[in-house]
Amino acid sequence: MKIQQLSIFAENKPGHVAGPCRLLADQGVNIRALSLADTQKFGILRLIVSDAAKATKVLEAGGHVVKTTEVVAIEVPDQPGGLAAVLAALEGSPTNIEYMYAFPFGHQGKAVLIFRFDDPDSAIKTLQGKGIAVLSSDVILKG
Repeated sequence: MKIQQLSIFAENKPGHVAGPCRLLADQGVNIRALSLADTQKFGILRLIVSDAAKATKVLEAGGHVVKTTEVVAIEVPDQPGGLAAVLAALEGSPTNIEYMYAFPFGHQGKAVLIFRFDDPDSAIKTLQGKGIAVLSSDVILKG
């Protein structure tokens, strides 16, 4: 139920996002989801890819600093209140959301929320106990 996410650290300069994306494309690694966060001096490109191990090797060989973390993907109706229902399910639990991002799934009117939790196993248990659909990596990686 946990998915491997790659975080790539890059200087906040023109072209620094294109480089890692080009490396992955050249090696046939598909980017399934991404998020870009920045500060004045550097950015963090977070990626969920079709092959995390291969992507890590390719990116590191290309001179990029890569960190792998576990995230949780949740499927929700792509409509007003989808996120609110997930957050309500977590209320009262000790689970902390470190960050999140979302993308439309294009599957039966659903969207996918990607969460980085402080305790992903506890979060999965809480969410599933409240009837929230936690997705396997196969669903995200193969579409």
